[in-house]
Amino acid sequence: MATAATKTETQVPKGPFPPFAGEHFPSQILWLAIAFGLLYLLLARVVLPRVGAIFAARRDRIASDLDQAGKLKNQSEAAIAAYEKSLADARARAQATVAEHQQKLAADNEARRKELEAALAEKLAEAERRIENTRSAAMREVRGIAVDAAAAIVERLIGAAPPKPAVERAVDAALH
Repeated sequence: MATAATKTETQVPKGPFPPFAGEHFPSQILWLAIAFGLLYLLLARVVLPRVGAIFAARRDRIASDLDQAGKLKNQSEAAIAAYEKSLADARARAQATVAEHQQKLAADNEARRKELEAALAEKLAEAERRIENTRSAAMREVRGIAVDAAAAIVERLIGAAPPKPAVERAVDAALH
């Protein structure tokens, strides 16, 4: 084994690393130029147009999405305006209905109040008639009691019963 190791040592050239050797520079520069040219053509003809197309598609899609978002925003604003208008109309109708019902209730209450006032006026008139009748009846009875009492008092004072017509005239004169 020692002989094989010595053979390989003798075959290795002495000098700089081959890629850095000066005699290899022209061929390396040629292949570098060819590789760079092919890479440039590949990028310029295939890769960059595809990337550009992707960027253009994204730009167009973003612009389309922004346009669509603007249209949807306008539609939503129109829908909101229509909703607010219908809500305001509904509120106005509700207020009109409430006002109408309030007027109707006020008119019904006024009619009911007038009916009750008329009924109360009738009852009051009837009560006043009964009071007047009762008062008249009481006054007639008071006159009769007053005539009897006056006759009894005069009889006790003078000892003789006075004539009834005279006592009635005297009581009538005193009562009026």
